[in-house]
Amino acid sequence: MKHLITLSAAFVFALAACSDRPSPAGPAATDPTSLKRGGAHTQVAATAQLLVTGLQRARGSAVGPSGALFVTEAAVGRIARVDPRTGAVTTFASGLPTSPAVPGGVVDVAFIGGTAYALVTLVGPDVGGSDAVGIYRVDGPNSFTVVADIGAFSVAHPPSTGFSVPTGVQYALERFRGGFLVTDGHHNRVLRVTRDGEITEFMTFGNIVPTGLEVRGNTVYMAEAGPVPHLPENGKVVAFGPKSTTVTEVASGVRLAVDVEFGRGRTLFALSQGVWDGVAEGTPAAPNTGALMRVNGDGTVTTIIGGLDRPTSLEIIKNTAYVVTLGGEVWRVANIAEPPFGVPVQRR
Repeated sequence: MKHLITLSAAFVFALAACSDRPSPAGPAATDPTSLKRGGAHTQVAATAQLLVTGLQRARGSAVGPSGALFVTEAAVGRIARVDPRTGAVTTFASGLPTSPAVPGGVVDVAFIGGTAYALVTLVGPDVGGSDAVGIYRVDGPNSFTVVADIGAFSVAHPPSTGFSVPTGVQYALERFRGGFLVTDGHHNRVLRVTRDGEITEFMTFGNIVPTGLEVRGNTVYMAEAGPVPHLPENGKVVAFGPKSTTVTEVASGVRLAVDVEFGRGRTLFALSQGVWDGVAEGTPAAPNTGALMRVNGDGTVTTIIGGLDRPTSLEIIKNTAYVVTLGGEVWRVANIAEPPFGVPVQRR
């Protein structure tokens, strides 16, 4: 099968698709969903509200130490700070590299303590740029330091799967043991990166297109988009640890899976970008076909909110999800679970 250029390049940022908007009604909640917990059934009725519009090619997100939501704007080299209660947007940092390749630029953000780190992709010479591909420490509102040159590492250590971009197309940045994990959906691997710039391969895959990450203790949970045509059964959540040689499947059926996050208790949620539009390798999901899904203990998934317009990343604060979309919006999805907030995931 022909290798997919990554999720970033593949479906998260097709420029032609960015002009499409969600339907006026916005995402649709599912009918109250019956959750089976210990023989009892709890009714869940999630509701979605449009919180933010107008972000410039929004992609990655993180909850900062202040409890605010931080969202990357790849088109303008900016990280926006979003008040999760009011939706007020201010600029946290600007001046990060932008990319001549539409999918690239600053694509994710993570915090260690009070310091923010930004993941920047597709800005190197191999795509016509002149900047370093990697992790940038945010030193001030418009001041940055490259702490890890992932592009140089990728060129020196090419993947075993086919590729066309030597520096890779990185997707997600997640804290791990004082440093970071980074997915590369084009090179099909997860890299471990220290804050002093040491880079190693943490996990290597076939053509599965790794995307979003979540860490709980020593276990890494990862979303897999799967290769084109992005069939539902190939959209998975998997788990692995520092000493793993293979992954454990947690759930499948998350079509074009782009992110995974834990909510309250041990409830795991996954984000589906939706039904691939089928136009060409590298195009995104069809508008308004994405979904926020709950991972069930038996490895199935249940849709909490459907009709999302090509979502790209997910954060959860208390019992509310915040979904960032390709079109520059942030949706607030309240009441994503009910007490006791514990649907344990099983590693199968």
